Amino acid sequence: MFVDKATIKVKAGNGGNGAVAFHREKYVPAGGPVGGDGGHGGDVILVVDEHMSTLMDFRYKRKYAAGTGADGGGKRCSGKHGEDLIIRVPRGTVIRDEATGAIMRDMSAGEPFVVAKGGRGGWGNQHFATPTRQTPRFAKSGTPGEERRIVLELKLLADVGLVGFPNVGKSTLLSVMSRARPKIANYHFTTLYPNLGVVYARDEVSFVLADIPGLIEGASEGAGLGHEFLRHVDRCRLIVHVVDISGSEGREPMADFDAINAELAAYSPELASRPQIVVGSKMDIAQDMDLVEAFRAEIEARGLPFLSLSAATHQGVGDLISLIAERLQGLPPVVVYEPEFVPPEEKPATPEDITIRVVDGDTWLVEGAWLDLLLGRVNLDDYESRMYFERSLKQAGIYDRLEEMGVSEGDTVVLADFEFEYQK
Repeated sequence: MFVDKATIKVKAGNGGNGAVAFHREKYVPAGGPVGGDGGHGGDVILVVDEHMSTLMDFRYKRKYAAGTGADGGGKRCSGKHGEDLIIRVPRGTVIRDEATGAIMRDMSAGEPFVVAKGGRGGWGNQHFATPTRQTPRFAKSGTPGEERRIVLELKLLADVGLVGFPNVGKSTLLSVMSRARPKIANYHFTTLYPNLGVVYARDEVSFVLADIPGLIEGASEGAGLGHEFLRHVDRCRLIVHVVDISGSEGREPMADFDAINAELAAYSPELASRPQIVVGSKMDIAQDMDLVEAFRAEIEARGLPFLSLSAATHQGVGDLISLIAERLQGLPPVVVYEPEFVPPEEKPATPEDITIRVVDGDTWLVEGAWLDLLLGRVNLDDYESRMYFERSLKQAGIYDRLEEMGVSEGDTVVLADFEFEYQK
C-alpha cells in the first residue's frame, strides 16, 4: 500500500535526576558531597532512508519515544545518557508541526534533523557545596524532553510530472520512456499511486519522471484519487499534460485540457503556472485528424508546445524526451521547502505564575511550574534543604498571598504531592 501522509507523536527522553550522596571512607571524616549528575535524555532524530518509498511504516505505529537519561550515582558518577531514537523516512518527506502547520524541515538534502531535543540531566549535590553549606542534601531534577505531534508528508522528488485524465496513456508512456513497470490496463484508475522512472535522454543527461494517478473534475476538492496525489506534482519543474486525442473515451480533448488545468489552479495557482508540454496520446488509433489539428492549433495559440505520439508504437516518444531535456536545462532545480516553524518561546517559570485556590473551606491548593521546579531541587527529609524551601516560599511571597486570601492557622496547604498544616 502506498501511504504518503501520516501524523505521529514524538517524545524526547527526560533528563535524569542528580544524586544526593556523600563520600564514605574509613579515616576520612566529613568526606563531602559526591552526588553525580543525571544523564541527558535522548533526541528524536529523522534521517533519510533511500530504500523507503512510502510512509507505510507510520500507518500503524504512531508514538515514538527516545531513551530517558539515567539518574546520577555516588562517587561523582554521572548517569548514562538516554539513547537517541532514529526515525527513517523517504527522501522528499516534508515535516510539519501539527499545531501550526508550519514546515519544520524538508528531508530532501539528506542531513539528519533533530525534531525533538532530549532534556538535560540534573546536577548532583556536589555542585551545591559552599563554604557555609558544606553538606547539601538536595540535587537538581532533570528537565523534560520535548514532545510534539508532527505531520509527515511525502512529496516525490521528480523533475517532470505526467498529469491528465484517467486512462489517457500516462502509465504506458512512463513504461516506454523509462524502465519503470507500472500496472497498465484498459480501465480508469489503474494507477492507484504515483510511479517514478528515470529517463536517459543522452549521455550524462537524465531526469526523473513521475506518473501521477489520473485526475478528474473536482479533484482539488477531494473527488477521485487526484486530491491525494496532487502534492507529488508540487516539486515538478515541468508538467507534461497528456490528453487523449483519439476520441476513444468519447470526450472532447480541449475540454479535458481546460478541466485538468482548472484543478491544478484550484489546488495551487503557483503549480498551474509551471511550464507545460502538451502531449496528444494514442495517435495510433486516432480517427479524426481534423480534431487533432484543431487541438494542436489551439494549444500552440496559447503559447504551449504540442507533440502528438503513440506510446504503443513508440511514435514521437524520442522527440518528447529530447524536448523535455531541452526545456529542463533552462529551469531552476527541484523545489526544496524552507523551514517556517518558529519554536514557541519558553518563558521561564516565575512565582507570579503560581495559582492559589481554596477547596472545602480549609484546604489551599498551591500550583505552578515554578513550584514544581523548586520541589525538584529540595529534599524535604533534610532539615537544611527544608529551610531552603521555606526561605524560597517566603521570598516569593507565597505566604503573604495566603495571608491576604484569608488562610487560618491549622488549615491544610497542598503543594504538589505534599500536604502541610499552616502555622503562623
